[in-house]
Amino acid sequence: MLAERLLLNLLITIAPVLIYSVLSDKNRKMNSPILSGTLQSLVALTCMIFTHANYGFHWDLRYVPLVLSFLYAGPRAGGMVLGTLVVTRIIMGGNTIYFGLANTLLTALLSFIAAKRFWKLSPNKRVLISSVIGCWPLLLCFVSFNTYHYFQGAPLKIVLNIPDIILIGFIHTLAIIITSKLSENVIERKKMREEIIRAEKLNTLGELAASIAHEVRNPLTVVKGFLQLMQKEEQGKNYEYFSLVLSELGRAESIINDYLNFAKPKFEKLEKFQLADVLSEVVMLLDPLAVKQGVTLKSEFNQNDFSLFTDRNQLKQALVNLIKNAIEATPEGGKVGIQFKHDHQNAIILITDTGKGMTHEQLSRIGTLFYTTKDKGTGLGTSVSLRIIETMNGKVSYKSQPGVGTEVRMILPAGKKEEVTI
Repeated sequence: MLAERLLLNLLITIAPVLIYSVLSDKNRKMNSPILSGTLQSLVALTCMIFTHANYGFHWDLRYVPLVLSFLYAGPRAGGMVLGTLVVTRIIMGGNTIYFGLANTLLTALLSFIAAKRFWKLSPNKRVLISSVIGCWPLLLCFVSFNTYHYFQGAPLKIVLNIPDIILIGFIHTLAIIITSKLSENVIERKKMREEIIRAEKLNTLGELAASIAHEVRNPLTVVKGFLQLMQKEEQGKNYEYFSLVLSELGRAESIINDYLNFAKPKFEKLEKFQLADVLSEVVMLLDPLAVKQGVTLKSEFNQNDFSLFTDRNQLKQALVNLIKNAIEATPEGGKVGIQFKHDHQNAIILITDTGKGMTHEQLSRIGTLFYTTKDKGTGLGTSVSLRIIETMNGKVSYKSQPGVGTEVRMILPAGKKEEVTI
């Protein structure tokens, strides 16, 4: 009877993940912690309804949705499940009610503490942590069980059947592993879908921008050439007008080149160089801008033995754009930090600022053509920078909080000649 009830509980704990994986593709509101908390609360309640009472305790998988809701859906969803378990356990009553409530609260506390660092781990480590935390309530139940019987006058010894201990522990751990693994698969599929949509948008915009820019640049080059010839023959008061027109044409040509560079960055000169040297050059270049803005620019380059093989100027352009964005987003008196470290395979560059920060919606649109959080600008610089890093097989990620600041994390692999994408 115990095995049948636990296996039924196992199927119940898996159900919300399966429901979420089906409905989340069609409805973005499925990401709501309230909805997740409601589903997991129903799971916890159902597990307690189909419980197995023996040895004076109730044996079920109620702690599985409690742990997973705190770790994967956040404190709000976890609190909803915790409230459901506490109320239901009080209604059930019994001589072991205080032990049940204590186990529930201690399990919730550990899950809440672990959730703060949970999303900084890799998917496999998250599954492992979920499994470890899932074993915690088993230990609590075992201690509570023996403590209860000790106070009932029984000698302090293990009185639970060994096969039952193994069965409960195995099915409980299996439920945690399966459910957390399914959750990770749903998360990974969602990320892949978002990345595919983003790549399709960028490719479409890139092709459109390249075709338009190419067609505009040709007549612009002709106009610029004739104006230069006319300027050489002009000696009167119109000479300075020619200089102004040529200057604006040069600026227009620069913008068109940015569009072409966004469509397909050109790595014209590939060379091997020290990344720390390029970072130092960029800091020296942008330090006057930071001083003008009243911003403190700090850099930490303790490791100088990481080499890259790529286009130095393209990388420099990407770094300038990203650091310049951080400086311009930081108010007077703020700080912008640049850190560099590596593990001999990948270089990690962190650009942090104490600016106004960005909302989740703004972060999701970073890198999109024509989108910018500045009062003036087209967002083209950021798009080009991300495209350059992507062409170098690197990755750029953003973390931001309104009113606190933004962190840009750039990962660059140690490229070799045969690995460089051109």
